[in-house]
Amino acid sequence: MKEFDYLIVGSGLFGATVANLLNKKGKKVLVIDKRDHIAGNVYTEKIEGINVHKYGAHIFHTDYKDVWDYVNSFVEFNRYTNSPVARIGDEIYNMPFNMNTFSKIWNDVITPEDALKHIEKERKEVEGEPKNLEEQAISLVGRTIYEKLVKGYTEKQWGRDCKALPSFIIKRLPVRLTYDNNYFNDLYQGIPISGYTKLVEKMLDGVEVRLNTNFFEDVKKYKNIASTIVYTGAIDEYFNYKLGKLEYRSLKFDTKILDCKNYQGNAVVNFTGHEVDYTRVIEHKHFEFDTENPKTVISYEYPADYKEGMEKYYTVNDDVNNKLADEYRKLALEEKNVIFGGRLAEYKYYDMDDVIKSAFNCVEELNK
Repeated sequence: MKEFDYLIVGSGLFGATVANLLNKKGKKVLVIDKRDHIAGNVYTEKIEGINVHKYGAHIFHTDYKDVWDYVNSFVEFNRYTNSPVARIGDEIYNMPFNMNTFSKIWNDVITPEDALKHIEKERKEVEGEPKNLEEQAISLVGRTIYEKLVKGYTEKQWGRDCKALPSFIIKRLPVRLTYDNNYFNDLYQGIPISGYTKLVEKMLDGVEVRLNTNFFEDVKKYKNIASTIVYTGAIDEYFNYKLGKLEYRSLKFDTKILDCKNYQGNAVVNFTGHEVDYTRVIEHKHFEFDTENPKTVISYEYPADYKEGMEKYYTVNDDVNNKLADEYRKLALEEKNVIFGGRLAEYKYYDMDDVIKSAFNCVEELNK
């Protein structure tokens, strides 16, 4: 007899959702996490009374009513709407690209038709199929917007010239011929009023959780502790990189406490030029409409090449890495009693709602 029915490796949204649903069905579940906290990259910590998104801004948005109802069954969400602004030098623009953006970039833009004339004229620069990210972006929004609001940010994000990046990275760029500054089109949007950590705490209520516990420090022990393993870590690490290492991008954060009520007037400001090394500044109190706290907490976000010991934030889904990931996925299918799920285990970029939806499907399969 195994000690547990299920071992969940990782306490992020995928692992926490699977653990919660299995626990509700009476299964004995153990969750382990190598970090000293639960919630993975959505972890929030209190600093000066402000819920700080330690691993970068996370705004929950979804069209899945079942997912929205599920997360709201644990905590209450506020009405936060993601409306970032972009800064290049001393110029500020609205994002996503909308009539506010276009009328500031081109002085003669009054109507949507005016904006379209500028964009369509500039799109013609690219003939035929775009050969790289730069051409793809210009074919979507024209050179002016590309140069001001796409090029620098993207090059900092990926650490490469846009001409050296594949076109598929930017499949589409939003061009909205309205004055709506809401970045997402999803029906439901908000942030847990008490922070994401509280959400995951509620999800894991009644489940045994062991922190500072690394699966790879005693693989034999953990493979024998439960009948089934749900693994949410990096898929190449699980197989000890036997086929080679997959590529990831990472982030570094410089977080500061400031003696002012309001530093930048918005939760997220994207810095789209090369005059600074960071890609955005996050002012956390604005996620929760805090106007009274005499202090504020800001985080500068710096993209970085992944190095051993850093956190893996973004998969690099180019042809080479996708081919290697497919080979690892074949190995994963051969693993008995091990389920691979989530962003790192599937080597796939997921929004938070898609992570939870995928976890729903995982548990449904396990219960068949």
